[in-house]
Amino acid sequence: MSATRTPTEIFEAFVTGLLTKPEWTHEAHLITCWVALQDRDPIETLGFLRDAITTHNCGIAIRNPETSGYHETLTRYYITAVAEAMKDDPSLEHVLADAACDRGAWAAYWTRDAMFGVDARLGWLPPDQGDPPWPIVGVT
Repeated sequence: MSATRTPTEIFEAFVTGLLTKPEWTHEAHLITCWVALQDRDPIETLGFLRDAITTHNCGIAIRNPETSGYHETLTRYYITAVAEAMKDDPSLEHVLADAACDRGAWAAYWTRDAMFGVDARLGWLPPDQGDPPWPIVGVT
C-alpha cells in the first residue's frame, strides 16, 4: 500500500483525477476495487470502474484504444477475485494477500495471447485455459 496515502485517500485521488500515473499500480487498482465494493455490489462496481478507470486513464495521459488502457476482461476478473476474497475476510490486507488477486493470477485461466488481444480488452473474453473457481461478474 502507498506509504503516504490511506486506501480511502487512494480511492478519492483516483475518482478526483489526482492519483498520479506512477501511483496507478496493480495494488491501487485492487484498492479502488475494494473501496468500491464497500457500498456497491459486483455488477454496480463493474459499471462504476469501467467508467472511472477510462476517465482516470485519460486524465493521466493513458490512452484507451484497442491495444492499451482500460481492459474489460481483466477488470471483470479482478472485481470477482476481490469480491470472492472479501467473502472469507473483508479486510484489505486479506484481499491484497489473496493469491487470486496477485498481478498475474489471471494467467491460470487465460493464455497471454488471449488476455492481451483486442477481444479481451474491449469486451468479455471467456477463459481459454479452464474456468476460475467462481463465476465472473457480469457473465451469465
